[in-house]
Amino acid sequence: MCAELTRGYFLEHNEAKYTERRERVYTCMRIPRELEKLMIFGFFLCLDAFLYVFTLLPLRVLLALLHLVTLPCCSLGGSRLLQPAQVCDILKGLIMVLCYSMMHYVDYSMMYHLIRGQSVIKLYIIYNMLEVADRLFSSFGQDILDALYWTATEPKERKRDSIGVIPHFLMAVFYVCILHGELGNAHRKNSTFVEIKGSVFKKFEKNNLFQMSNSDIKERFTSYVLLLIVCLRNMEQFSWSPDHLWVLLPDVFMVIASEIAVDVIKHAFITKFNEITADVYSEYRASLAFDLVSCRQKNACTDYSDSVARRMGFIPLPLAVLLIRVVMSSVNVQGALSYSCVFLFYMGMVTLKVLNSIVLLGKSCVYVKRANMEDKLFEKPPTAVPGMTPSRTSKTSRPSSTSPEPDPDTLTPSPPATPEQKEGDGTEGTELKHRTPKKDLLDVDRFTICGNRID
Repeated sequence: MCAELTRGYFLEHNEAKYTERRERVYTCMRIPRELEKLMIFGFFLCLDAFLYVFTLLPLRVLLALLHLVTLPCCSLGGSRLLQPAQVCDILKGLIMVLCYSMMHYVDYSMMYHLIRGQSVIKLYIIYNMLEVADRLFSSFGQDILDALYWTATEPKERKRDSIGVIPHFLMAVFYVCILHGELGNAHRKNSTFVEIKGSVFKKFEKNNLFQMSNSDIKERFTSYVLLLIVCLRNMEQFSWSPDHLWVLLPDVFMVIASEIAVDVIKHAFITKFNEITADVYSEYRASLAFDLVSCRQKNACTDYSDSVARRMGFIPLPLAVLLIRVVMSSVNVQGALSYSCVFLFYMGMVTLKVLNSIVLLGKSCVYVKRANMEDKLFEKPPTAVPGMTPSRTSKTSRPSSTSPEPDPDTLTPSPPATPEQKEGDGTEGTELKHRTPKKDLLDVDRFTICGNRID
């Protein structure tokens, strides 16, 4: 008893272990702040791409049509009737007009009550099916739109192996209107514990976590837009009563708080279990900023909204069509005063878009300089070899040599190996040969189902 009561121990004998445990606690404490910095930056990126559809895209379509109409009166200075960007703008405008015309005859409230009233399939099963379908179509939707844009703007002197512009256009309309526009109105279901359980116990690398972070940004922005749609529908049912707005606000804040809490808990435990530092979110933010800055260059090869769609999986066209459909059915515009209010609201959105773009571009330049990525802005994009079809698998294919080629950007000087390490190289050499080489974060996109890969 005396020995047990007076027995002591010294934690400093295992200082490295306890220091590591303390750093893990500090990392978990830093996760909410670093994660929300990334989420806020990504949210405004999505907002900028979303406002572009309502503000600048209609003006660009009008300018392209005006150029097309006045073309016979002007001298034909080049071989193209329209520039590639103008062709893409007109296609986007046509897709939105056709999809809105088709969705105008669809009553989502009646569809919801018909599904809820039947007893064959439970409602939560329908929700799960729609959620999975939405993720699948989101990963494939930007491919459809990119294929349409390239088919419509491909040089005539080049040999074409496509099915034509009209089939691609019909596929894009079908995707935006049927497959995604309707799913966006019904697939959201608050499955917080299922999301945490399905993520935290999986093995994540830094690139996989980047994909999941982009997916969380896109889902959070989509949730906010759908919350706005729900509030508009509810306010319409109660004749736009201000008292009912105060009834809705607590529920809205509760949904927003639950989204933030789920993301924080999920990322905190993922970084803890996979030993990832909180500084990785600064790298993610720099990668998103690099996309924005590179799309503003003179030699840009894509539109900014398309770049956001490729990186995050956020495609603004279907959600914009859905919001226009709900607003047009909820708000009645009659009289000169109402049209004046609509014009002022449009000018306010244009102002918000311009200010948001200016602030985002300034912040992005700061993040890119802080990450020492300015040199990559002036690199020329890779050109396809004639006669060969580029594929995404060529970037991630395993090398045939015995050891992967190291990335010059990630090389760090290593100390000379000790005899013990040389002895261990023989046992670990075969394992290292089969590891996939690390990719740059700039090569990681969002064309996955959920961004989670189980190793």
